[in-house]
Amino acid sequence: MKAVRLRCEYLTDPIGIDIVRPRLSWNCEGGNKQSAYQIIAKMEDETVWDSGKVNSDQMHLVIWGGETLGSRDRIEWTVKLWDENDIEGEESDTASFELGLLNNDDWKARWITGNYKVNKKNRYPVDCFRKRFWTGEKKVKSARAYMTACGIYEGSINGDRIGEFCLAPGITDYRKRVQYQTADITDKIIQGKNEVFFMLADGWYRGSVGAWGMKNYYGSETKLLAQIEITYEDGEVQVICTDESFEWTNEGPIRFADNKDGENYDARREDFEKAKWWTAKETYHNVIPTASNNFALKEQERLSVKNVIRTPQGKTIFDFGQNIAGYVEFDVVADEGQRVFLRFGEKLDEAGEFTQHNIQCVRKNLITPLQQIKYICKDGQNHYKTRFAIFGFQYVLVESDVHIDLENMTAIAVYSDFETTFKFDSSNRLLNQFVQNTLWSLKNNSADLPTDCPTRERHGWSGDAQIFIGTAGYMVNYAPFAMKYETDLCDWQTKDGCFPQIAPEGGTDSYMRGMNGSSGWSDAGVIIPYRLWKQNGDIRIIEKYYDSMKKYAGYVMERAGKESLLNSEKHSVKGKEKKYIYNNGQHYGEWAEPSDVHAMSFKDFIKSQPEVSTAYMSYVMTLMVEIAGALGKTEDINLYKEYAEGAKRAYQKLVEDPKYSLDTDRQAKLVRPLYFGMLNEKQTEYAKKRLIKALENYKWRVGTGFLSTPLLPYVLQDIDIEYAYKLLENEEKPGWLSMPKSGATTIWEDWDGPDSNNGKGGGIASLNHYSKGAVCQWIFEAMCGIRVVGENHFIIAPHPGGHFDFAEFSYDSVYGTVFCRWDKKDDGEYSYHIEVPANTDAMVILPGKEGLEVGPGKADF
Repeated sequence: MKAVRLRCEYLTDPIGIDIVRPRLSWNCEGGNKQSAYQIIAKMEDETVWDSGKVNSDQMHLVIWGGETLGSRDRIEWTVKLWDENDIEGEESDTASFELGLLNNDDWKARWITGNYKVNKKNRYPVDCFRKRFWTGEKKVKSARAYMTACGIYEGSINGDRIGEFCLAPGITDYRKRVQYQTADITDKIIQGKNEVFFMLADGWYRGSVGAWGMKNYYGSETKLLAQIEITYEDGEVQVICTDESFEWTNEGPIRFADNKDGENYDARREDFEKAKWWTAKETYHNVIPTASNNFALKEQERLSVKNVIRTPQGKTIFDFGQNIAGYVEFDVVADEGQRVFLRFGEKLDEAGEFTQHNIQCVRKNLITPLQQIKYICKDGQNHYKTRFAIFGFQYVLVESDVHIDLENMTAIAVYSDFETTFKFDSSNRLLNQFVQNTLWSLKNNSADLPTDCPTRERHGWSGDAQIFIGTAGYMVNYAPFAMKYETDLCDWQTKDGCFPQIAPEGGTDSYMRGMNGSSGWSDAGVIIPYRLWKQNGDIRIIEKYYDSMKKYAGYVMERAGKESLLNSEKHSVKGKEKKYIYNNGQHYGEWAEPSDVHAMSFKDFIKSQPEVSTAYMSYVMTLMVEIAGALGKTEDINLYKEYAEGAKRAYQKLVEDPKYSLDTDRQAKLVRPLYFGMLNEKQTEYAKKRLIKALENYKWRVGTGFLSTPLLPYVLQDIDIEYAYKLLENEEKPGWLSMPKSGATTIWEDWDGPDSNNGKGGGIASLNHYSKGAVCQWIFEAMCGIRVVGENHFIIAPHPGGHFDFAEFSYDSVYGTVFCRWDKKDDGEYSYHIEVPANTDAMVILPGKEGLEVGPGKADF
């Protein structure tokens, strides 16, 4: 038996983490059960921890057992396993992890900025900084660069780029937390003269954020912090720090850079020896940089032009065949001064012309985002790749003085560097495409933050994140990414416990601030850690965030039972149950139901929504009961339980009020109480029948919005599995399969997609918005039946049905790869093939059968 897929805090060979007692994980290969393990960890070839032979089957999150680690410590570690027969296995391949700068006084560098006075009304070229330094003839043992910025930066040494990350340092609320990156630059240092060079752009810090492209949200002075440490074989350490010894210029080729609007690039300015250089200016930022312990943003898939479109107006459009978030790279031979103008968009309009209408906000003197590149050529060979912008696009409108060969333009997807952890296939081609579309929308909305779309808003909406957390956890190694976002939520959290609707908040319009605390959105602060805990078996997650979750629970309970003249709704619940009606504040509610089911209006948001809010309060308190119990917080349990149960009783009275009656065709108002268990027995029976009637009245199309769409198939499965399949397989709008049927390559925000705006076209809905793809969680854990339910343990309970001939799903869980496939036989019965990874077991529950415990290996039923 051998340990494979070694990880440290969910990451592969991380560098620059700040966890001084990190946890180590692996999967098992060969054999059936791990009976023991031995971890050997070395620092510079000296053993610093030998666990000895530990009789245990634990292979996930084994806590570091050596001395507490410190700044810059680099560990190489291996694992040896013993199988169920106590036979010693082969030692694993070597894995590593390295700590960054843990202490404030580790930072010797100083923040620097461009030597100019900022006018907030102006935009500026990209700042460039450089310093030349010398090394002796001594041999370099190792070299590291520790870097961050208020803005986004890219660095190089001797012309060689530092690291593979893009748009660093990523997005946070820079007023509270700034992430730094660590890079191994040992092979970039040469004997003698060296030059370190940085470019610094506005990024999220000073550039466009939010739907309306607000500027200077986090600050108006961009700044850079970098520290290079070169360690020689004799132990000497040379440190090169940003300070006023650096030179600065803004006469480089990138004349304008904005995350959303794009870049203006003048290749005639690429020779920096012709630029005028000044002394960089030292400045200050009152936040000490911290490690992200997360995936870096990196370049990923590279796409070629699939089709060249000549429009009715004679325009040239390059179609890359896939809606992505990223940028382009191109090569062209040109004369000096010739120009290339590129615009990026998701769709063509009804006349077959390029459009950005669906992604732009427009008002007097403002159109945002522009998503464009303006390039001025130098004489001869030109090469360009975007550095400081990212766009959502499938189509590129090309207006150029010079011909660009198709093979010389490439689209590059850019997203956080998590790994895909699943494979899905079925007999339904449209469903297969829908699942892939969901994966693409996940990738495209993961630029260090779970965003709603990669075009217009690019906000970290908490409601979108919480409904999608289950699907994301199956599709990719999501835990570090999600924990970073949970920290973003906690960074914003107010003293009274309120969680935000958007985090980080940059670009949030002032009129929206009353929506912070919105049920179903702000509940993400509890739901996300809970889901991560359950799927990854990681109790440290709920330990870390418990105080914040408790504060939020207190915030919700404090608002319950109280009403305001401004926004509380009238209802008939009286007496002691009124205490548990959540009828205070402003709430988004279901959000984005099909317009012929419920047409949203401003009135929906200026009023409280007690039906939605009371249900979510009960749900969140139920989760808090379980969380507090797992953590031994027994003193908190009774209060959470009181509000969880009290809200259910109050809700049961609320739906007896005609205004909130269960006699409705709005599917969400039936799905939500059924999923959350809010109803008594009589009401439950009625709501189930009424839901089926509502679906029949709506021709078995999806009539829910953001919050209830992922819950709908679970509720239908509980009634009759064939109802769930009937809805899933419907190809008409609004419905999941209508998207791939229409040729979509990602998930739409609006059920009508390109034809949004009530079917008239020209709507402003994003075509790259993962929320409706949250149904994939049901596909994976119900249709295909795979769930993690404990340490080294799965439940495999597939539910075949509908018109499917087969479905199969594999999941690279934290405990190994688990697989399930079912096939429909000629006689209408089903056969099942199941694969359980080494050192785990599974409870297999087939329809109509008793559960059967299955060990590692393959099994057919």
